[in-house]
Amino acid sequence: MEDNKSNTGLKVGLGIALVLFLATGFYTMNLYNSSKKVQNELTEEKQLVMNDLNAMAKQYDDAIGENEVSNANLVEARGRIQGLIDSLKISETNVKSLWRYKRKYQSLQKEMDVLLAQNDSLRVENSYLATSLDSTRVRLEERTIFTDSLLVQNNALAEVVENAAILNTVGLKGFGVIERTSGKLIPTERASRTDKIRVCFTVAKNALVQAGDEELYVQVIDPKNNILGLNEQVTFDEKTLNYSIISKFNYENASLNICEFVTSKGQGDFEKGRYVVNVFNEKDLVSSSEFTLK
Repeated sequence: MEDNKSNTGLKVGLGIALVLFLATGFYTMNLYNSSKKVQNELTEEKQLVMNDLNAMAKQYDDAIGENEVSNANLVEARGRIQGLIDSLKISETNVKSLWRYKRKYQSLQKEMDVLLAQNDSLRVENSYLATSLDSTRVRLEERTIFTDSLLVQNNALAEVVENAAILNTVGLKGFGVIERTSGKLIPTERASRTDKIRVCFTVAKNALVQAGDEELYVQVIDPKNNILGLNEQVTFDEKTLNYSIISKFNYENASLNICEFVTSKGQGDFEKGRYVVNVFNEKDLVSSSEFTLK
């Protein structure tokens, strides 16, 4: 009887142990599955945080690449993100660690929003400044061209005025004359009877020339290409002029008639042929004419 009770107790004990074992196994299995699910979710969350950090890094790279001179704040922030990415790669995948990285990401996100807004503002200002500088450069180039044009015009005008501010002569004539003992002059075309060559011209009025003592150089060339009269030389800059006589007069801002006399080397010894008469204002030839003695 006692043996039956003992066997019954043993069976009950084994049954309870089996139930406990099965319950423990079931609980362990559920716990393992639950832990694996949580781990997978944490891994997915970690990858999402990694993706967000990489996206943030890409935004910084784009912002830095838009500037020829990189913004130091952007470069520094980009470096901190890269450090966080490298740290996240080797970190433990648990709730506490993941929550810490999420908070750092949120803090960096706020910082990035501020820095990128500042960078956009700086880029707009730089763009405006570049446009302003381009406009200023264009205006300066236009002003330089205009100034150069004015300088050329002024130089040309100064040259015109300089060239115009000289005395000119009109009505230049040369001819032979017979000089009587009484001083009377008789024009002649015969070389053998000519005592002197008379050169007459009118100094034209020129408002650009100031009144005062002036002089012109008269040159008479005979048929043999000899310079009659004084045949002396004067040099202006690098040009040498042989002249027959210097005509000196007082200019009073009015037309002035002038006549000069030129002699040959031998009194009354003139060649037959064509004579050339030139009048120079310093080195500049202002009038020329010819006449013939027979």
